[in-house]
Amino acid sequence: MSLPHAILTALLEKPSSGLELTRRFDKSIGYFWSATHQQIYRELGKLEQSGFIRALPSAAPARGQKKEYEVLPAGRAELAQWAAAGQAPKPMRDPLLLRMRAAAVIGTGGLRAELERHLALHHAQLTTYHGIEEKDFPPERDSEQDRLRHLVLRGGIELETFWIGWLTEALGTLGEEPPESLGEGLPEK
Repeated sequence: MSLPHAILTALLEKPSSGLELTRRFDKSIGYFWSATHQQIYRELGKLEQSGFIRALPSAAPARGQKKEYEVLPAGRAELAQWAAAGQAPKPMRDPLLLRMRAAAVIGTGGLRAELERHLALHHAQLTTYHGIEEKDFPPERDSEQDRLRHLVLRGGIELETFWIGWLTEALGTLGEEPPESLGEGLPEK
């Protein structure tokens, strides 16, 4: 996914200012595609220059007034073309997995604490996702758009559930961590 397409999607859901987009990214899209305030504003400028979006006319133009953007037909067409195109899954690059592989060679000192920290983060994210699910997807919200949005959220829930299970298994595999000195487990010189 690319940031321009994430912004086009968000603006098609609701015309917004850059600040509103940033807040929406923090609350929803950002859970699977994050962007900074600066990245969003930079991309808004590019999208406007490309003719994909436009700033809505304001009732009383004033310096410093926030611009609200909407998607133009060319932007909708770009998003539709992008959404219909195929893309191969991206290879996983996770530093935690690399750390575990390194620990298999140099020893597991400190690994348990890092796994426990990740486990706590995934539990917190899962709790957040369940809260969003409860608030935003009651049974009566059953339009196709709601089902698709819910499916994206369910993907996040399933990923967090996977990580919690996997990290729990990894911690069980480590067993109890013996007190190790920093150099223990390294080959002797």
